[in-house]
Amino acid sequence: MYDLIILGGGPAGAAAGVFAARKKIKTLLVTESFGGQSVIAAEIRNFIGFKSISGIELAKKLKEHLADQENIEIKDGVRVSKIEKSGTGFSVLTSQGESFETKTILIALGSRYRRLNVSGEDKFEGKGVFYCSTCDAPLMKGKTAGVIGGGNSGFGAAADLLPYASKIYVLEYSDILKADQITQEKIKNSGKAEIITMAEVSEISGGEFVSGLKYKDRRSGEVKEIKLDGVFVAIGYQPNSDLVKDLVELNPRGEIIINHQTQKTSCEGIWAAGDITDVLYKQINIAIGDATKAVLNIYEYLNKK
Repeated sequence: MYDLIILGGGPAGAAAGVFAARKKIKTLLVTESFGGQSVIAAEIRNFIGFKSISGIELAKKLKEHLADQENIEIKDGVRVSKIEKSGTGFSVLTSQGESFETKTILIALGSRYRRLNVSGEDKFEGKGVFYCSTCDAPLMKGKTAGVIGGGNSGFGAAADLLPYASKIYVLEYSDILKADQITQEKIKNSGKAEIITMAEVSEISGGEFVSGLKYKDRRSGEVKEIKLDGVFVAIGYQPNSDLVKDLVELNPRGEIIINHQTQKTSCEGIWAAGDITDVLYKQINIAIGDATKAVLNIYEYLNKK
């Protein structure tokens, strides 16, 4: 019987593991991989303590820091398939058929790419429709690319495309661009980008590969078409909360609703931290802080028990 099982190996999960080990809480951390969403980032410039660090390097450092702790067991490369209430605690089952008992759980499973759900998206995935600009931007060398999303994800994708694409369209559904001003200015001043707001993408088209997209101008109602060679979908993320949807309360976006002072969920014995929660801002530094807060509260909870 563990005192705590942490689900997830991103920044939140790793931070929770380090603090749990230092508090000598009997802990098991289960993750499919380390680093979370940050792995795909070519350059992270807002993680405090590093002027610049790649996502892969950050994942490596998270894993190394956690592995250096003495009071924690780690199951890497393992997917959790089910969580069940069991007596006064929980049973955590893995896809490998293992089962672990625990008094408390901290969910730090993060989120995944959100899809457009428009005609052509599934058909052209990997054939001109992409979700990882760090991975696939080089495929747009000398070509025209479209980026869907005017937030940090979208403008980050546009920045990844700058060294390669000859032309970049950034399409945003609303009339407001939410990306950091520094990134916006970089894209706008590049001479390569055209920003289109109030654009509702309705279709991605092509033959064997993507050759264009259609969008509705939400001001005029007119349907317009852009000729391009690739579409990068960067409209945010979908929380990985399916595993616990029957255990904890979720908001309409699928985020776990938490007490923002303690990180407690609606189910006694379960806490959550990071992008899977309804925290207002999704940032690495915030995820680490919230996970730390959660472990400190779990420590108090276990001592009272």
